[in-house]
Formats: sequence, C-alpha cells, structure tokens
Amino acid sequence: MSSKVYYNSACPVCNAGIKDQRKRMEACGIKDIQWIDVHAHPEAVEEIGAPLEQVRERLHVRSADGKLSVGADAFARLWSQTPGQRWLAALLRLPVFRQLTQLAYNLFARLLYRWNRAKRHW
Repeated sequence: MSSKVYYNSACPVCNAGIKDQRKRMEACGIKDIQWIDVHAHPEAVEEIGAPLEQVRERLHVRSADGKLSVGADAFARLWSQTPGQRWLAALLRLPVFRQLTQLAYNLFARLLYRWNRAKRHW
C-alpha cells in the first residue's frame, strides 16, 4: 500500500503547492504516492471518512501504514520523506513549532477556503 495525498486542485494556491511538492518528490525518486484530487474525484474522501468540505480546506495524507495526517501535520509527513526538506519536517515536529505551525496553517487554510468559496472555485 502506498501513501495517499488528498488535495483540492480547485484552489489555485493549494494546486500550485501540491504540484511543487509532487515535482520535488518525484525528482528524488519518490513514486509510491497516490495524488488524489478531491475536486475531480470527490467520492475519494469516503476512503478517509472525512467530509468533502474539510478535505477541500485542509491537506490530508494517509500513510502506507494507514495513519491519517491533516493540515500542517500532513505537510510535515510529506517533507519528512523528501531529501532537502527533512530538516523542515523535524523542526515542525518540535512541540512549540508544531503548535504555532498548526495555528498558522489552520488560520491560513480557513481564510483561503473562504476566499475560494467567494470566488466560486467550487
């Protein structure tokens, strides 16, 4: 079983971030990840038991062992697998940084979600 990344391509910021991360990972030879666009495949959220709107708002990653990471933790999971970004994942996992990063990510994700809804991206 490979890891799965659930993202929303209808959000231009999210889509650009995922394209960049995917490119980085594939350049390092990391190919055992399924990139699942919930905009094109909304039914895919059933695999993780999360509402579609929640997955549109925050990145979700299910690791090969079945563990689900959301938001900043999802990014940390991807970065921990990517040479050149592992230090960033380690930093984000430190208790103080983790709390601050989660707070900042959640605030940014909420504002970005509202902006996308106002722009009628979905």
